[in-house]
Amino acid sequence: MPLNRNRFYLSMTLACAISYVWIALIGRLKPEEIGTKFDLCPIHRFAHIPCPSCGSTRSVLALMNGDLAGGLYWNPLGYFIFAVLLIVPFWIAYDLVLKKSTLIHSFQLFENTLRRRWVAIPAIALILVNWVWNIVKAV
Repeated sequence: MPLNRNRFYLSMTLACAISYVWIALIGRLKPEEIGTKFDLCPIHRFAHIPCPSCGSTRSVLALMNGDLAGGLYWNPLGYFIFAVLLIVPFWIAYDLVLKKSTLIHSFQLFENTLRRRWVAIPAIALILVNWVWNIVKAV
């Protein structure tokens, strides 16, 4: 089923906006407090083990402060999230102003690439390694 362009751009805009609000609210806390005061992860809350994305907010906050090692320590996925939050709003504006659809086409290309076995298997393996890393360091 093809993606609806308007819904896609609205969803991406809302996701970025919510992320920016979340970072602004949570960014006032120390990294150690985020996992204890604001534990929104249902896996961590109920199973008492971190999920593969636990620590992503702390990672993004570390990267925003120029702490590259901290970003990697808290969660390597934070680099991807940070890049998306940095690039996507400008990309959306570019597409809307010029009436193009480059973001949605790139997203579909990325999605189709991830469906290939030779890409999917290493990607899943990396996520599992990241999950083990989060469990070992007890994010």
